[in-house]
Amino acid sequence: MAEKYITEEQRAGCRKVADAGRFGFVRLQWFSEGEGFDSAMAFSDSMELFEELWRIWYEHEVLTPVLGTPLAELDYDEIFQTLSKDRQEEILKKKEYFLVLCE
Repeated sequence: MAEKYITEEQRAGCRKVADAGRFGFVRLQWFSEGEGFDSAMAFSDSMELFEELWRIWYEHEVLTPVLGTPLAELDYDEIFQTLSKDRQEEILKKKEYFLVLCE
């Protein structure tokens, strides 16, 4: 299998999160004392990393307010549709804001 390197531009785009050298970036999750990290995802494209981090943020923002209610049984996009139009717009504008920060 041939090695695949990311471009310097992609690397610069990801640098704001975590640097894993010339091969890309790693998102670690689910840390437990004595066990370390349960999982890691490697990214070699800064936009893929951004989309993954956006997905996590979006799911948190949509799900957290409805935890413990029947709405928590819906999928994220269905929950999103139950939000006020103002809140929906606020969440979508946040993605644009984050993209600008990454440039």
